[in-house]
Amino acid sequence: MSHPAAARPLRALRLLVLTAAVILCTGVAWSAEQVSVTTAREGRAVRVHAHAIVHASREVIWQTLTDYENLPRFILGMDRSHVLRRDGNGTLVEQVGRTSFLFFTYPIHVVVRAEEDHPRMLRIRLVSGNLKQLESVYRIETVDAGDQQFLLRWTAVMEADLPVPLFVIVRLARMDAQEQFSGILGEIERREQARARRG
Repeated sequence: MSHPAAARPLRALRLLVLTAAVILCTGVAWSAEQVSVTTAREGRAVRVHAHAIVHASREVIWQTLTDYENLPRFILGMDRSHVLRRDGNGTLVEQVGRTSFLFFTYPIHVVVRAEEDHPRMLRIRLVSGNLKQLESVYRIETVDAGDQQFLLRWTAVMEADLPVPLFVIVRLARMDAQEQFSGILGEIERREQARARRG
């Protein structure tokens, strides 16, 4: 039988996790429509689903997603992203960053291969690094409104060896996914506005 005093820190941790998630979900504003980011457990991994209706040209969306060297400018927590090699429609990229939560920071150092199916799909696979699993796919889908409105979908499966309970990892992954998707949408909007000003 667990002691009530021993359970209090765990309840407090859960409350902090939930509060942080709510603040993040309600505190980010996008001009994109129908924005959704969800996460779910998949064994010891976390699966991410995100989508948004984006008001921008397909090429602006594509250029933002594949601007590997400049990703740290608009993705929070990414410190470096460096292209190692390009080979046909594949690009090998080294990425360094971190994820922080409460009292710990977990460094991330990976090499990924980005496979480009221009201008519809970008698939990213883990080659090496300190994540156990990483696979990510971005899809740019046409909607009825024409060539200035697209549905951007993002799915990912990620697994890291973090020294915290799995429910915390799921919440942490959701917050990281919210921040990453927010940064991408914001950069797409900025680039589209700059393109419109240039005429």
